[in-house]
Parts: sequence; structure tokens; C-alpha cells
Amino acid sequence: MAHLVKLHDDNPDPRKVQEVVRALDNNGLIVCPTDTVYSFAAKLGSPKGFDRLARAKGVKPEKAHFSLLCADLSDLSRYATHISNPLFKMMKRALPGPYTFVLPASSEVPKLYKGKKKTIGIRVPDHPVAQHVLRELGSPLVVSSVHDDDAMREYTTDPELILERNGHLVDLVVDGGMGHLEASTVLDCTGSEPEVLREGLGSVDDLF
Repeated sequence: MAHLVKLHDDNPDPRKVQEVVRALDNNGLIVCPTDTVYSFAAKLGSPKGFDRLARAKGVKPEKAHFSLLCADLSDLSRYATHISNPLFKMMKRALPGPYTFVLPASSEVPKLYKGKKKTIGIRVPDHPVAQHVLRELGSPLVVSSVHDDDAMREYTTDPELILERNGHLVDLVVDGGMGHLEASTVLDCTGSEPEVLREGLGSVDDLF
């Protein structure tokens, strides 16, 4: 039965962090806070977790386009390629922060995760709870936003409501407080110049 795991921003209980990590290590699917909206999350390298994530989002695994949530930029050279110096400097300015950079995926990213496009979205969240989980897990998370059924609002911000609506799909919901209503700003960096695909919480003016 899915349940809430409350993790306070400043000093999360290590036992509760371990509970979240164990769920992810056991092919689990969770919901966790980020610096933007709450997201479904599975451990990178868990095909079962990925399959559960795809089902939760109502998409076929082979057609899914999910992002990687990473602890810091050190994962960049492992999971992405063709990063120029100007692009790396821009990412360093932006991250951690509310941005998703779409990059050419390296061979380290399993085919299942990058789809036919052979690209991957990479995020480094500026959120203490997400950072604690990522660092304790020692692996990126494959993530996708939790959308709301309400036509007036795109994302569900209340973790208790998320549990009520999605508890049958996940193992647990990490309660890190109320989430944001805006998603990350998405930039396609696979061409010669970065292209804004979606303007979200991250300001574009701060990047260029």
C-alpha cells in the first residue's frame, strides 16, 4: 500500500531517505518533489521501474520521452555527448535550477530510455529533498511530471492529493511540501544554437 514519506528540507531523517532509496533499488516507482513540479521517478537502469513509469503516464515504453534527474553536472559527460564549451558554461550557470537540457544521449543511456530520437533530457534540481535522495541512491532518476486531471491547473501540487490519486500506481509519495505550478524551462541543445522548447519556471533571460 502506497504511503507518504515526509522529508523536511533542511535535515531529512536518514531512515526515511533510506526507505525511499530501498523502494527505488527494488524496481520501485515513487513520486518525489523537484524544484518545479512533483514527478514520478524510477531508478535509471531499472527496466521494471521504467515500465511502471510508462504505465503511470499512459504511454508505451518505446515511445516514452522522460528526463534524467541528476545530482550534479558530473553525470553530464557520462550520459550526454557533443557538449561544447559555451553550452557547458551556460549549463553551469543554470544548474542546479529549473531547466531541462535536451542533449544527444551517450551509449551509457540504455535504448529503452532515449527512444528513437537518441536524445535525453537532463535536469539537476535545486531542491534539498531531491538532492538527498539522488546522492543516497548514487544514480540518476528517470522522471516525468505528475499532471492534474483538473482542466484549470496542469500539475498537482499537494502531495496528499497526489497520493490519493496515484497511490495505486506507486510505492510511495515523498512529501517535500507544496510543489510549484510551473514546470522546468526546456532547451533543445542538439543543434548549433540552443532552442527554447518550453518556457517554464526558469528565466530564459538569465541564460543568453
